[in-house]
Amino acid sequence: MNIVGVSCKRRDQVRELQREKALNALQSGKLLTGRGLNQEITLRRAGETRWGTHYESIIRLITMFSTVIDVLEIILEDGASSEQKGEAYALLESLHTFEFSFCLHLMKDVLGITNELSQALQRGEQDIVNAMSLVRICKLRLQDMRDNKWVDFINNVTSFCEQHKISVPHMDDKWVARGRPRRRAQDMTNLYHFRVEIFYTVLDMQLQELNNRFTEVNTELLLCMTCLNPNNKFHAFNKDKLIRMTQFYPADFSLLDQAVLENQLDTYIMDMRSDDQFTPLKDIGSLAEKMIQNKKDIIYPIVFKLLELALVLPVATAGVERAFSAMNIIKNRLRNRIGDQWMNDLLLAYIEKDILDSIDNEVIIELFQNMKSRRYKL
Repeated sequence: MNIVGVSCKRRDQVRELQREKALNALQSGKLLTGRGLNQEITLRRAGETRWGTHYESIIRLITMFSTVIDVLEIILEDGASSEQKGEAYALLESLHTFEFSFCLHLMKDVLGITNELSQALQRGEQDIVNAMSLVRICKLRLQDMRDNKWVDFINNVTSFCEQHKISVPHMDDKWVARGRPRRRAQDMTNLYHFRVEIFYTVLDMQLQELNNRFTEVNTELLLCMTCLNPNNKFHAFNKDKLIRMTQFYPADFSLLDQAVLENQLDTYIMDMRSDDQFTPLKDIGSLAEKMIQNKKDIIYPIVFKLLELALVLPVATAGVERAFSAMNIIKNRLRNRIGDQWMNDLLLAYIEKDILDSIDNEVIIELFQNMKSRRYKL
């Protein structure tokens, strides 16, 4: 995108070449005509915080692959500088490899499987029930792709490469890394490299990440949390699940609290559904505010404690997107090898800077001074 779409001239070349290819395909009968069909497609830059844009960018690149190649060849011939020509040459070399096409299609399929989940997690209303269902479906689809879809996948990639005149290696031949001499090649076949080292590894990483992020406990806790949602006159309310939620926080709820909660929930839900002030509420944040305004937090202290715990769960999409945006500022070129823990600490300080600004420096210095004995006072 940085090379092909860098200027209006290059974007116009992309449009013109794409138009010519569409006309040729229509004349040869490869494309159907009709209202709404064959609309103009352009390359799109992937957004930093909108995960769905990566999927769309990859689909557009696959659709316009031959056009991108043509524009890069034009840049290679009449580029404005030797640096631009060098970048175009390097991209052409990479795009014409089987491994690039393989990884491109693998990314498309994986992002396609997780696309609906990504969209659900980014919606403002946060439909947790459907999101958890999509997590389960994503796991099943990724596992099915790993176990049963290799043949279909490799046939797809091979067909794409043949269409664009990209050399397809024999899977039983020895794999040789690009730019490495054959005599130093590792003792493995192309089949092992592409199927085990890339295909299986990527899918296993995705499955492991989903399993780590959405454990059975986390999933159950999130589903319990949705029972507090006031939308549609507390339609999602479930007393048993809310009582179950207290068991995840034994330090916050005593056995007496759990016993009292059962009756308190019955009174609470009748009160909420009969009070018109709570009818238009859509989320637990506004519910907590309204309860404080009407002093319901004092009447139902255990229920309100559940609300407080639900509000601090890290499921806010705005917070996730702020973290992605902040990551691009914190992890710059000079910090490209920063460790995970250090980066987490820096991100926390950057994202929650309003809270940290309210802390007096003297308090921090005193805390640091008391951590161990020092020769000089700070």
